[in-house]
Amino acid sequence: MNSFPLQSSAPQTPRKKSFLMQLRPGSENEYELRHNPIPEELADALRAHGVRSYSIFLDRSRLLLFAYLEYNSDAQLAQLPESAVCQRWWAHMAPLMDVNPDLSPVRTDLRKVFDLTEQTERRHTK
Repeated sequence: MNSFPLQSSAPQTPRKKSFLMQLRPGSENEYELRHNPIPEELADALRAHGVRSYSIFLDRSRLLLFAYLEYNSDAQLAQLPESAVCQRWWAHMAPLMDVNPDLSPVRTDLRKVFDLTEQTERRHTK
């Protein structure tokens, strides 16, 4: 018996999100070490909550992190912060960055202003 959910043969267009986070002075190297690699249970939790791709870039001069992710659905992604794996990761990373009272990273969501893929798709569907 196949226990995998049936999926449409047409690929779902991923949703995209980007945001900024702030590192604390002197934590740059440790932040990179803790992400190379991330724990497999965290990678599994990200994938289980619909994350297809997740990248984080560091601006060392300002200690600013730029995160970009592609994911399947807002509802699925919204459940990730409630997972025990995510809660443990936040607690592990809290000493290195600005965090909220629940230890989630303080983040500034960014608004998308341009997407080449979407622009190209719009031109081809006209």
